[in-house]
Amino acid sequence: MKLKTLIIVAVAMSACVAPDNNNETNISAAKSMFAAFNRHDWKTMAGHYADTARFLDPSLGQSYVKMTHAETAAKYAAMQKMFPDIKDDVTAMHASDSVVVVEFTSSGMPSGGEKWHLPICSVLTFNKDGKIVKDATYYDNE
Repeated sequence: MKLKTLIIVAVAMSACVAPDNNNETNISAAKSMFAAFNRHDWKTMAGHYADTARFLDPSLGQSYVKMTHAETAAKYAAMQKMFPDIKDDVTAMHASDSVVVVEFTSSGMPSGGEKWHLPICSVLTFNKDGKIVKDATYYDNE
C-alpha cells in the first residue's frame, strides 16, 4: 500500500512539472541583441549569434549566407559608417519554442541626406544554448 501511494504521488508530482519553455529566455536574448545594435556595440551584438550563423537578408542576396561573429560585426560597422545614427525601434516580439519573430522599424540618415524609416520583420531561430543560429530578415529593398 505504501509503495502504491508513493508511486501515485510521484506520478502526480511529475505531471505538475512545467515543460521546458525557452520563450522568455529567447525574447530576453533578442531584446539584448537589439539593445546592442542601438548602442552600435557590434561585437556584443554579434556575440548573440552562434559562432557561424545563417542569414537571409535582401542586402546579402536571395539565399542564406553563413557569417561568423567577425563578419557579422563588420557588416553592421559598415552600415553604421553609411548611416551614423542608425537605430531599430522594436514594435513587437512573438516567441514560440526556439523562434522569436521581431517586428521593428529601422531608421537612419546618411551624411547630407534625408532620414529614412524602414519596416522590417526578422525571424530569429535560437539553439539550446540561447544563441541565434538563423536570422531571416524581410523588408522591401526598393
